[in-house]
Amino acid sequence: MPTALITGASAGLGAEFARQLARRGADLILVARTAENLESLAAELRSAHGVAVEVVPADLTDESDIDRVAALLTDAAAPVDLLVNNAGFGLPLRFADNELADEVRHLRLLVEAPMRLSHAALRGMRGRGGRIINVASVAAFIPRATYAACKTWLVSFSRWANVEYARDGVSVTALCPGFTHTSFHERMGLPPGEEGVPSFMWLDARTVVRQGLRDAALGRAVSVPSWRYKAIVALTRVLPPSLLAGAGRRGRV
Repeated sequence: MPTALITGASAGLGAEFARQLARRGADLILVARTAENLESLAAELRSAHGVAVEVVPADLTDESDIDRVAALLTDAAAPVDLLVNNAGFGLPLRFADNELADEVRHLRLLVEAPMRLSHAALRGMRGRGGRIINVASVAAFIPRATYAACKTWLVSFSRWANVEYARDGVSVTALCPGFTHTSFHERMGLPPGEEGVPSFMWLDARTVVRQGLRDAALGRAVSVPSWRYKAIVALTRVLPPSLLAGAGRRGRV
C-alpha cells in the first residue's frame, strides 16, 4: 500500500488530505503539534478504512522535531510515497507591527520546514518515484506581506523541482487554493463572516484537496482549484502592482 506523510494533519486541509487518502487505501503518517487531535483522527481513519496510521506529534519550528520527521522520509525500510507539506499559520498583514519572533517562526514553518522535508523526501524518492504536494495559496500571486512571500517561494520552488526531478519519477506540485472553509481563519481570531470576502469566493476543503491530488497525479507543477481563482491568477499578470497590493489587504487566503 502507498504511504503518505501529511504535516498540519490535525485539522483543515491536512485532515481532509488524510481522509481522502485513507479512503483510497493509503497508509498514513500524521504530523502536527496536537497529539490529542491526531489520535482522534487516526482512530477515525483506522476504523473507517482499515489503513495503518502513525501519529507523530511534532513542532516543525523546533530543530529536533523537524529532524525526527525528516528521518521518516529517508527511511528505506518504510518508504514514503507522498509528502504533503501543509503545516502553517497566518499573521496580521502589518509586518512592521508584528513581533519579529512571530515573523521568524512564521518563516520557518512556511518555508524552512517544507524545504527541509522536501529535501529529505527527494532523497528517499529518487530512483523509485513519488509525489510532493506543497500547500501554497493564491496569495503567492498577490503582494500581501510575508505570508504571500512565503507562498511565492513555495510556488517557485515547486515549479523548478517538478522539472528537475521528473527524470527521477518525482512530481512536485504547489497547491494554490483561494479562500477555503477550514479552521485556519478561526485560529487567527477571524470568525466566518468577518473576512470581508463575498460568499461565492469561498471554496470547499474537499474540492481543494481532490483537485490537488488530481493535479499531482497528472504531474502538474501548480494547481489552482476553481475557474474563478484561475481567472484571478491570470489577471495578476497584467494588473498594476499598486492595484494588486490594495486587493491583497482584504481577507486572508
